[in-house]
Amino acid sequence: MSATTASATGDQLTLSEKQQRILEYLRENAGTQTYFKSRLIGDELDLSAKEVGSNMTAIQNSDTALDVEKWGYSSSTTWKVTA
Repeated sequence: MSATTASATGDQLTLSEKQQRILEYLRENAGTQTYFKSRLIGDELDLSAKEVGSNMTAIQNSDTALDVEKWGYSSSTTWKVTA
């Protein structure tokens, strides 16, 4: 398993270390509806915007209490996160 992909374990998706860090950041900072830019998440977690974006798909597909949706592209991808 690479650091940017999740692996399926039975019916449950296992997130990589980077994906877990991004998910924890979203959980800590999401209100009922919040917008996040990949670039700003990356700045907080010492990742590139590209690393954040490539890992968000696994978070979207994982079984979490968050709803993550790709929202826009101005100066970095924006993600709509609903808790």
